[in-house]
Amino acid sequence: MNALLATMGTTGSATSASSTGSMTTTFITFGLIILIFYFLIIRPQKKKEKETKNMLSTMKKGDKVVSIGGIRGTIAIVKETTVVVKVDDNTRIEFSKNAIAQIIDRKAETVSSSEPKEEKKETVAPSPKKKVKKAQAAPTPSAEPEDAVIVEETPAKKDSKDSKKETK
Repeated sequence: MNALLATMGTTGSATSASSTGSMTTTFITFGLIILIFYFLIIRPQKKKEKETKNMLSTMKKGDKVVSIGGIRGTIAIVKETTVVVKVDDNTRIEFSKNAIAQIIDRKAETVSSSEPKEEKKETVAPSPKKKVKKAQAAPTPSAEPEDAVIVEETPAKKDSKDSKKETK
């Protein structure tokens, strides 16, 4: 029996030393798994949630949106918790703001304000020997049509006195 206890005593002290090393390895492993979950799952999900919340708070009338179900339309009315989306000429559907998946196109006013301002127009004074015709340029969708000046030269008529001198 003493021999059994003696062998158990030596085995018990070796077991406690190895269990301490095993516990440290286990804690390090769990810590690494938690870090991996945080950087690969939790952090990107919070970032996407923040972007979605920002998108929903900046919705305004005239934006083209897509719902979670795939319905596309233009925002007609924005309320506190809901949005009325115009799907067709006479069809309007009221959605919860959380049911909007994405904004496709922002309102045209925000796009046109980012366009560069028109440059100054130069005017050309017609000379007596030139005919001037005014024609309108093709209208652009975002700007008003501008007048274009087309200048054509015509051959100058010689005076009768000049022609007589040349023939003599």
